[in-house]
Amino acid sequence: MRKSVGAVALGAALAAGVLLPLGSGTARAAEKTYAVVVKAMDNPFFDLVRDGCQKAAKEIDGAECLYIGPSSHTEADQLRIIDDLLSKGVDAIAISPSNAPAVANLLKRRKPGIPVITIDADVLAKDADVRTSYVGTDNYELGVALAEQLKKAKPGGGTLCLIMGGPAADNINQRAQGSRDTLSGKKGIERLNGEGGWTEIAGCPLYTNDDAALGVQMMADVLTANPDLDAFIAEGGWPQFAPQAYAQLTDQYLDRIKSGKLAMMVADTLPPQIQALKEGRSHVQVGQRPFEMGYRAMFVMNDLVGGKTVAPTVYTGLDTCTAETADTCLKK
Repeated sequence: MRKSVGAVALGAALAAGVLLPLGSGTARAAEKTYAVVVKAMDNPFFDLVRDGCQKAAKEIDGAECLYIGPSSHTEADQLRIIDDLLSKGVDAIAISPSNAPAVANLLKRRKPGIPVITIDADVLAKDADVRTSYVGTDNYELGVALAEQLKKAKPGGGTLCLIMGGPAADNINQRAQGSRDTLSGKKGIERLNGEGGWTEIAGCPLYTNDDAALGVQMMADVLTANPDLDAFIAEGGWPQFAPQAYAQLTDQYLDRIKSGKLAMMVADTLPPQIQALKEGRSHVQVGQRPFEMGYRAMFVMNDLVGGKTVAPTVYTGLDTCTAETADTCLKK
């Protein structure tokens, strides 16, 4: 018999040493508990995933959204949470893997008897059989979109620094590959060294491990060491997730940014990011749709629990925003 949601929540929280907010559909007792395991609960991107999950729970009869993850980005904690949920019992689970190979290995070892999907980030292609469906962004195309905007801004190329999350996050690695392939005009480029006119500088890419403050500090260090840098591509919004620190940093380089000498192409379109775009602190924001990820993942899990067939991939789309379109670019 599956344990109560309270037992699941408490056990997972104790196992991983994290705080655990719960989102339930209504005041009625939940008949089906669907877990959404994110990379880090201090990342505002995942707050929107939570909101979508909770909205869907209100619309699915008898369903509850169990939203959980490490308090900050810690691969080992996420693995412990997943392992604990599988032991204590939920009806289905959606995972945003911090370390794609490690999550896949855990699932292979545990052989869950419940539906498992991925959300936001997927496992590696060779491990696709450990999950039934992926709900989220076409990450390669996100990287392509950022690079296409950079090519428009700086057709002559230049020096570049990529900003990444965790080294083993496959979704971020896919974005970087899309950017490198697009800028170079070749497939499978591991690092830009003059291809297409672009060169990645020493010390980059920057791996923030989803830490917003660290992302800002890393950018500051790069700009101090490379005052003539031509461009950043942030494959996720981490530096802008610390809006005050990001504003303080970009204040020092605002003339270069606004003149186009320093191009800033950034993923995600959370409200502080759109504000930064309007203030001229970036040139383009290519946004994902995290609310829709959480919302649609719940329905995919519910279909699987109900014995229905689901698509192996559910892409949630992108929104490309510039300062001119900032008020109208986001999907309503």
